[in-house]
Amino acid sequence: MITPRFSCSQTEETVTVSMYCPSVRAVDVEINIDETQLTVHVNPYFLRLNFPHNVVEDDSSSADYDPGTGYLSVSLTKEQKGQHFKDLDLLAKLLAPRQSKPPPSIEVISSTENGQTLTEKLDGLSLTDKEQSEFEEAAANDWQLPQQAPEGLPELQLSVEKPYGFLDLHSGYFRHVAHTENEVNDLGSDAETCARNDRTQRRIKREDEKWDPEHYMADFADDEYIRDLLTWTHPHIAQDGAFEYTESENLEILRLPRKECEDSLLHFYEQRLIICPTIDIPDSRQTHELYLTLATLLFSYAYESRTTQSDPTPESAWTMCSLTAAFSALDPPRASPDWKPSNKCAQSFSNAELSAALLPSYRRSLAFPLYRSFLLAEKCRTDAARLLAKGRNTVMRCLLDMKRILDHHEVYYVYSKIWVDDFCVWIQAHSSDEDLASLGKAMIDLKIKKDSIQWHLEELEAATQEDLERESDSDDDSESDLERPAPL
Repeated sequence: MITPRFSCSQTEETVTVSMYCPSVRAVDVEINIDETQLTVHVNPYFLRLNFPHNVVEDDSSSADYDPGTGYLSVSLTKEQKGQHFKDLDLLAKLLAPRQSKPPPSIEVISSTENGQTLTEKLDGLSLTDKEQSEFEEAAANDWQLPQQAPEGLPELQLSVEKPYGFLDLHSGYFRHVAHTENEVNDLGSDAETCARNDRTQRRIKREDEKWDPEHYMADFADDEYIRDLLTWTHPHIAQDGAFEYTESENLEILRLPRKECEDSLLHFYEQRLIICPTIDIPDSRQTHELYLTLATLLFSYAYESRTTQSDPTPESAWTMCSLTAAFSALDPPRASPDWKPSNKCAQSFSNAELSAALLPSYRRSLAFPLYRSFLLAEKCRTDAARLLAKGRNTVMRCLLDMKRILDHHEVYYVYSKIWVDDFCVWIQAHSSDEDLASLGKAMIDLKIKKDSIQWHLEELEAATQEDLERESDSDDDSESDLERPAPL
């Protein structure tokens, strides 16, 4: 557990504790009060303070969390109004464990049993020096978690953290990722400091480690359920007639992060430059890369929708995050070095760059989820293309579906913060139906070759098919032997 930075203040009636807990959810905060002791826990932070006098939790008490600053403020009522709490500025003293009550006295009536003294019995139960030291430390700490006053902030210096997320505008969300149950993170505890090329290398290494040829061959041989999935049609694709957002969707759109000066893309990101001055104003290349990233998001969404038939499960957030390289490895697709803006009205997408953008999605769909089929991956690509062809409103509806699933997960909600929220704003304000249709048509025409996956798919399929035919021939021979009449 991490002891957060904190400070205490008081008035005649209250004591207020302000602690710095960035990137947490307010609903996960646990606060307990026991006479002079205050305990606050929100993963990965833990704070236990012992005041000189009793505090109580009543109607005047409150707890407020500001996600913008990352500060949690807890206000408690003094049991005796007007009582002065000394030494609230001595943080180490507040962190010290509460004095334990003296143990009950025990009178030894007899120290022998069956001729063996109590000392002789205890000799066989003696602790090692290390165990004895740990035991004494725990007893001195009243069997509570030890705490140390957090160190002051280091000197201001250029950060080694590498930005990530939507147009590389985010950082700080994975500083304590090692203390969370993030099972999709391919970068480990180095997520904040990994360079772009290192992220790609780690992603590829992770995909190769997760690749299981036996799983793929088993799904290829027994594909009855997968073939049923291939016949399903996404309701957003099948929908005809005039488009209209539902009331709940309109409310979700209104709750999206409000961006000042949304009348232009330039003004929108000028606001972000105040926070991250090293970020360049987005140009046509970055806009082009956003469309490529959107294609990978819709691929993952299409896979999750098709395998659950638009009925999300507790695993849906994990599935979408695992299949999206921009989430799990913070590694979105990039335009090729020789890419140049098109003179045409709509964006143009070459087969080479689309193949490079979607290749990680194909690989991850064959290495991570339950159903691993190249035909299923192909179907997800065409689903994503058809969703793009229906325009901004349909794409926005898909992103809201993704956001709803991610926001309700206690760990993977961060990917909504660094990707989906901004994409929702961008789709409404700055994308065009012409560009989306161009991307959709290019994805429909795209041909992903199995050998580009680099896992010998065709050889595995051929070997599996040969085994199936051999088993079929063997079964036919067995049936012939059973039908052949016995000799007279």
